[in-house]
Amino acid sequence: MILASASPTALILAVGAASAYVASALGASRFGSSWARLTLWLAWVLHGLVLLWGLWGESPRFGFAPALSFTAWLAAGIYAVESHVFPMLKARWSLSGLGALAMWLALAFPGNALHATASPWLPLHWALGIASYGLFAAAVVHGWFMTRTEAQIRRGADPHSGVPLLTLERLMFRFVGTGFVLLTATLAVGLLFSQQLYGTVAPFKLDHKTAFSLLSWLVFAILLMGRARFGWRGRRAVRVIYIGSGLLLLAYVGSRFVLEVILGRVA
Repeated sequence: MILASASPTALILAVGAASAYVASALGASRFGSSWARLTLWLAWVLHGLVLLWGLWGESPRFGFAPALSFTAWLAAGIYAVESHVFPMLKARWSLSGLGALAMWLALAFPGNALHATASPWLPLHWALGIASYGLFAAAVVHGWFMTRTEAQIRRGADPHSGVPLLTLERLMFRFVGTGFVLLTATLAVGLLFSQQLYGTVAPFKLDHKTAFSLLSWLVFAILLMGRARFGWRGRRAVRVIYIGSGLLLLAYVGSRFVLEVILGRVA
């Protein structure tokens, strides 16, 4: 397993981050919400250091698992900030587990080595793409919050016991809108500078990653237009967000997983 070849620094940081994630998930009932938020922030910082070490450590690498880990890290960071404003949001268990799992997955499958001759546009392209992944992941989490809250209301639960449904919906669409802007910028950089980024002869190459990215962009564009013109909301909007996010996940993470793990190729 590739995890055995990870550097001692990365392993120490990963063990610390995983322990803090577990403490955040399990410690809320015993030590209170303040303890849980503090340990979540600690886990988030250590997780970020693990990711930074993977990019700028002894042998920088990147691939599907680090991209997934970055996505989980951004989603956990957004939740950590929101939990201060909306303490009623309850997703610490799932996000802590997802963060720890994604971090260990990145250690097990660190991806391909980064070349010193890589284009200066490549870090910008990756940063925009990862940021859009994280924002759409936050939108998915809020869509799940909406579905759960609506189900509780239908069962007759106290409507004032959690975050209002309209507030969750407004936050969800803010994440979708910002993520769409970043996804558009990611595609623009990838299409305009594909020759510099990947050394392709043709200025545009319609591969699996590009096709799924464009399909995802189209789904989110239709969602935002439907929201603006026809007032789309509720379950319909959440389902469209799930579809668009699934297509986006297949774009980079899915295609790189097939190349790196199933086919064993260097992308």
